Amino acid sequence: MSHEALRLQLEDILENSRLIALLQPIIDLQEGWVMGYEALTRGPSNSPLHAPHALFRAAGRHGRHAALDRACAAVALDTFAQLNLHGKLFVNLSPSSLLDTNFAPETLLTTLAASGLCGDQLVIEITENADGLDYGPLREAVAKLRAAGIEVAMDDLGEGFSSLRMWSELKPAFVKIDRHFISNIHEDPHKVQFVRSIVQLAAGANTAVIAEGVETVSELAVLMNAGVRFVQGYLIGRPAPIPIRIPPREVESCLRSGSVSVLPLPHARDNSQVSAAKLATSAPVVTPTTCSEDVLTLMMQHPNLHAVAVVDGGTPVGIIHRPALLDRFIGLYGRELFGKKPCADFMDADPLLVDKATRMTELSALVVKKGKAAFTQGFIITDEGRYLGMGSGFDLMREVSEMQIIAARYANPLTGLPGNVPIQEHVERLLVSEETFVAAYFDLNQFKPYNDVYGFRRGDDIIQLLASILRESCHLDLDFIGHIGGDDFVVLFQSRDWQRRCHTILARFHRECLALFSSEHVEAGGYHSEDRRGAMTFHSLVSLSVGAAPIDPEHFHHYQEVARAASEAKHIAKRSDTSLFIDQRKLPFAPGLASETMREANCA
Repeated sequence: MSHEALRLQLEDILENSRLIALLQPIIDLQEGWVMGYEALTRGPSNSPLHAPHALFRAAGRHGRHAALDRACAAVALDTFAQLNLHGKLFVNLSPSSLLDTNFAPETLLTTLAASGLCGDQLVIEITENADGLDYGPLREAVAKLRAAGIEVAMDDLGEGFSSLRMWSELKPAFVKIDRHFISNIHEDPHKVQFVRSIVQLAAGANTAVIAEGVETVSELAVLMNAGVRFVQGYLIGRPAPIPIRIPPREVESCLRSGSVSVLPLPHARDNSQVSAAKLATSAPVVTPTTCSEDVLTLMMQHPNLHAVAVVDGGTPVGIIHRPALLDRFIGLYGRELFGKKPCADFMDADPLLVDKATRMTELSALVVKKGKAAFTQGFIITDEGRYLGMGSGFDLMREVSEMQIIAARYANPLTGLPGNVPIQEHVERLLVSEETFVAAYFDLNQFKPYNDVYGFRRGDDIIQLLASILRESCHLDLDFIGHIGGDDFVVLFQSRDWQRRCHTILARFHRECLALFSSEHVEAGGYHSEDRRGAMTFHSLVSLSVGAAPIDPEHFHHYQEVARAASEAKHIAKRSDTSLFIDQRKLPFAPGLASETMREANCA
């Protein structure tokens, strides 16, 4: 369809109010209710402008963006009011529309009153991040809205450098984390760390965090544990003309469970040699005599370039930051006043210079010492004093976060399961949550004689078999599986059917481990090998013992207490003729744990 035909369709849609408002719920994870709705606009269903991207692209092409924003806001307010919905209504606006007189506070309050709504029910959601924004008028517009009781939200946090600056400049009441960082967060430790960092920053800025794009219960559970208070996404409810008013049953169940999610663990690696060279990004440079107009052109040609190094004969002598440069040219007569002047006149002549061999920990300290500018605007990386590339605070934060995660989580090299450090961390998270759980200690019996007869390689096979059975038998979103070392494993169960799972693990191991013995040894029920005194002794086939200690917040407060209880239960299981021993001396009173009478010993 031609541009003119699309323009005519757009005008028809605007003149005849043919837009449709779909509302998507946002829930409060602390209170368990719908706190508001985001309005998402669609064109007529039989129109090529039905999809929002096509609709707004046509409006932008024909200079009707502000008019479309006004029409979208009007249909959203009407729909929200007609449905008599409670909570807040999030209405999307571009920064340019935010400055439009039709969105002045007094105009909005009049429109709201006509719909029977109050100012504190409306949240203006800024939908674009654009280079070259004049933040002064935007700050004034937001301040006037806030004074009228209308709050502002910022969309797509994490999409670029400009979003961080917009957060700092506008101080919104809400920030929405881009769906990229939410998708499969339960499988990506870097996304977990990013979201946790944003939650911490938001707490200091008195800003509420909303996670977008939540589609699975696993994602929701991790976000709850990461401290995110508000979420939206298909799991909660799809955008609809008549949206849901209460959370779906599976969401309510997740909120009530109080379970501590099992966080993903990265593969261990040696971080001792990671240096600033890893952060060096190849970027164009300018000389001290380059005129500022040419630097501006360079910036426009490279929209992702946050700063430009000023290099004289291969040696960096300064840095030009994008915001500082744009601030000069955005004012009246900026190009005429500064365009022909050499960039040396306004460069930062004291940039942070770091050699490529600088370790990440040292670099972090240097950035902190230099101040906020070095983090937000970047630094120059050199090779024996000569320019090598640019580094950004964002990349540094990402790399340091990754190193911290890996340093705190040591995985067993044989099974890939978390070892003692992450086991302790998870126990402490469970104790802090004051949730009831079960610490189950899994240990192989007669394992040393097996190694003596079959060799360490086959011993590794039997350990990997047990690790595989544990993974396949536990609820991986609820049950934490750790490898203490050797043939010792621990599972921190939150599954209510943990006893059934233990019996399943015991039965599967007893059945599947037979393939790792010779038929003669299976028929004989064991084999002869030297004992610890060097005498030949008959040893039975390898078996599995489980000692389980129910843990409740009334009796357990420290990791050492949990570890001791699980270890004692394991020792009793190994000394007795039982496969599963449950220590009920401090049995908690909780559904799923005390729901059935437990004997001191339970045979598999």
